[in-house]
Parts: sequence; structure tokens; C-alpha cells
Amino acid sequence: MARMVAERADVIPMLAEVFRTYGFEGASLSRITEGTKLGKGSIYHFFPGGKEEMAEAVLNEIDTWFSIHVFVPLRDGADASSGIDNMFREVNRYFSSGRKICIVGVFALGNERDRFAKKVSNYFAEWVAALEDALRRNGKDIASAKTLAEEVVGGIQGALVLSRALDRPALFRSAMQRLKQRLM
Repeated sequence: MARMVAERADVIPMLAEVFRTYGFEGASLSRITEGTKLGKGSIYHFFPGGKEEMAEAVLNEIDTWFSIHVFVPLRDGADASSGIDNMFREVNRYFSSGRKICIVGVFALGNERDRFAKKVSNYFAEWVAALEDALRRNGKDIASAKTLAEEVVGGIQGALVLSRALDRPALFRSAMQRLKQRLM
């Protein structure tokens, strides 16, 4: 049975879960309507541009969330160490302690990569740059800060994939602790 949704913004988290589960290519209209409990008419009312507009909306929502909760605190926090602590806490929360995979990572690896290349690239580049900035403010030299930032963001993403593949969320949490210790 179709349900009532008041605003487009209400649909985006549901779409995110469909894309998280099936990727862009696998998110058929039937899976989208099933995942959102909305009829086709409602879906196209909110997203007249179809699945591509839905994916853009999801990626924009992720970008906004990470900007507010991770990137800005890393860059603008009065204390770089607090910004780094905040990053680990918020990332752990966002990915449900390793139980949820990264939608941007899914889009980076799938056939849709070229379609959303700029969004995907910007997300990861922004994360690395914000962490690099915090590490530099925390006393690391330019080369070390860049290398560490790339290793940590890559390590978080790799831990997400591995913990999901092995169905061991504890693996993600322990990797996060090790990565945090490496930075501090």
C-alpha cells in the first residue's frame, strides 16, 4: 500500500537505503517504490528527473551531512584534536558502527561511477583535505598530513567494506580505534 509523504526531503533517506542496498544500477523503479512505500506517481512528483535526480538528491544530502558534521569541524574547530575526535565519532555514528556501507563508495565502484564522478571525487577529496588541514594544524608537516589523511580515509572505507563482507561490525570499530590512535 502506498503511503503519504509530506515533502521530498522525507523520501531521500529511504532512497539512500535503496541505493545503499542495490547500488544505482540495481535500484529499479520497483525496488524504489518498495523501499519508499510510494507509488510511481509520487516518486516522479518528487523526482521528475527520475532515478538520476534521486541519486543526485541522495549524494547532495550525504555531502551536506558530512560537511556539517565532519568537514567543517575538522577545518574550523578551535582545536584540531577535537575536530579529529569528532570525525571518528560522527563517522562511526553515520555508518552505524560498520553496519552500513558508504553509498558514495558504492557509486565509486559501480558502473555509475562515471555518471557521478565529480560528486564522488569531490566527497573523497573534501574529506582528505579537511582531515589534512586538521592534521597540519595539529603539528604534522604538509607531506605527512596528506599521506596520513589519505591513509585514514582509505582505511575507514576499507574497514567498512571488510566489516560488511565478513559481517563483523566489530572489525570496523577496532579499525576506527587503530586509525584514531595513529593520528593522535
